[in-house]
Amino acid sequence: MAVNLSAPKPSQLFPIRGVRIGVAEAGIRKAQRKDLTVVLIDEGACVSGVFTQNRFCAAPVQICREHLAMGHGIRAIVINTGNANAGTGEEGLLRARNTCRALADKLKLKAEEVLPFSTGVIMEPLPYERIVAGLPAALADAREDNWLRAAEGIMTTDTVPKAFGKKVMIDGVEVSITGISKGAGMIRPNMATMLGFMATDASVSQTLMKQLACELAEGSFNRITVDGDTSTNDSFVVIASNKAAHSPIESLTTPQGQALKSAMLEVARQLALAIVRDGEGATKLITVQVDGGKTADECRKVAYAIAHSPLVKTAFFASDPNLGRILAAVGYSGIDDLDQTAIDLYLDEVHVARKGGRNPDYREEDGQRVMKQSEIKVRVALGRGACSDTVWTCDLSHEYVSINADYRS
Repeated sequence: MAVNLSAPKPSQLFPIRGVRIGVAEAGIRKAQRKDLTVVLIDEGACVSGVFTQNRFCAAPVQICREHLAMGHGIRAIVINTGNANAGTGEEGLLRARNTCRALADKLKLKAEEVLPFSTGVIMEPLPYERIVAGLPAALADAREDNWLRAAEGIMTTDTVPKAFGKKVMIDGVEVSITGISKGAGMIRPNMATMLGFMATDASVSQTLMKQLACELAEGSFNRITVDGDTSTNDSFVVIASNKAAHSPIESLTTPQGQALKSAMLEVARQLALAIVRDGEGATKLITVQVDGGKTADECRKVAYAIAHSPLVKTAFFASDPNLGRILAAVGYSGIDDLDQTAIDLYLDEVHVARKGGRNPDYREEDGQRVMKQSEIKVRVALGRGACSDTVWTCDLSHEYVSINADYRS
């Protein structure tokens, strides 16, 4: 059961001019489920993406990078669930290319103008014939207000579709932003194991798109973790259709650039947090904030050490304030000159450890009260500097093991 996360309402998702979405049931892995999505993008739009850092990346990731690097412009996206097309070698690349070519032929485009995305089981051949057979139905379904169906169509072990929208004023012009994501397990930054797609009708220069995609990912999807596993298929794509009637945004440092980035980051962060809230078997959302570091990088090291620790995560599941586990994770996080006598630890407002030892005023019942909450904030003060960073994670439950033990059945 997702942690304080409900399905989005269609009224909260805004159509994006110049972007149409179609969803179909292609029977890729299971019958009678939405598993094929196409995104059709008008000419003149700008598209960029951020992809997994896993060196064993899936065939569609390799092709997406290749097509984006060609610079022809992207006019369509095809997404399948049920099969990751990862660990499939040259045959996997061929099947992904055939999928791109099939959609391009129907749209009278070049195959290089299509980006493919896959999610699901690894090391099984992509049934691209089913994808090709399902394309006419997906194309017939294409419309601008189809974001919720798309969010449903890219789900795997997700229990709730993930989609958010926002509007912002830029130079007196109303700009719409809508995004969807999927992900629940195999979640680890760089990217997290997820697919994310965000579109806006804002006018943005192509030269700015890569920077925009990277900064949005860094502030959202690259700050979440469920189980520490980096997937083979992680992808986050940003589309600017350039339909809004304001001057093109050339820099993120201008007031217009800052306004757009702030609004898009809010949507991206909501999508990222939805993945953690819907983490496989999750019962609690945990914010890990580390302050007082010499650099933001060392703050992230500490935050991830806490967020990835099975001992910490199982303690949160049990509502057990066995908080020495958190201090132990801080200690092995990789800061060689860490002074343990400078460290303070808090659970929400409860001051647990002071100067590296148990706070004399700390009471076990206060720690347990916080640990029973569905949303918890862990704050570590390192006492080394002025930098800070934040990571979001969830607890580790019996259900996580069950989901992943039964995933292929």
